[in-house]
Amino acid sequence: MTTPLLPTRFLFRFAAPCLYDPTLGATAPKELEAAYRLPVLGELDGERPFADVRAAWNEGGLGFSVRVEGKKHPNWCRETKLEDSDSLQVWLDTRDTHNIHRATRFCHRFVFLPGGAGRNFEQPVADQLLVDRARENANPVRPGQLKVTLGKATGGYLMSVFIPAAALTGFNPVDHPRLGFTYQLFDRELGQQYFSSGSEFPFAADPSLWGTLELVK
Repeated sequence: MTTPLLPTRFLFRFAAPCLYDPTLGATAPKELEAAYRLPVLGELDGERPFADVRAAWNEGGLGFSVRVEGKKHPNWCRETKLEDSDSLQVWLDTRDTHNIHRATRFCHRFVFLPGGAGRNFEQPVADQLLVDRARENANPVRPGQLKVTLGKATGGYLMSVFIPAAALTGFNPVDHPRLGFTYQLFDRELGQQYFSSGSEFPFAADPSLWGTLELVK
């Protein structure tokens, strides 16, 4: 069988529904229900997912939960080495603009670690990173503004996060109910999992390679 020159998912522009959850932000982040599960687009190219990723929204912001199972070794996380740690990174464009190749101030990059803080590196971490090669940067996030909690999972972890609207420049679900979106889940043991384009393309710096979240109420 001939190996395709391009991954199958690169040939399409994907949009996934992001369902409404009125409880987001009212309490500490928790695992979202199964109805909020995002599709695993890597399966189109024969990639086997190792995590269940879910997303939800309300007027107060966005929530994500990640369940990773099947690990045999502990996570490796350090809050001083965010990009080298086991993590979930999320890219968001509150204008869902796919005809640009460099990020604007409406583009965001967040990172969440299932550990890395505290005396024994067991406390989760949430932070903001700059989008590579951005023309403009989004407004900086205040310390403690991003929320993350850690739960138990069989041979892995459950991580739930909340990104408040105040941390999302231009977040306006009424006038802009579509968000440019992608994620990278990195695990030193299990590998990498993506929403849209993978490491074959410079998705970390190019919003045209991101998919779309449709905010459905």
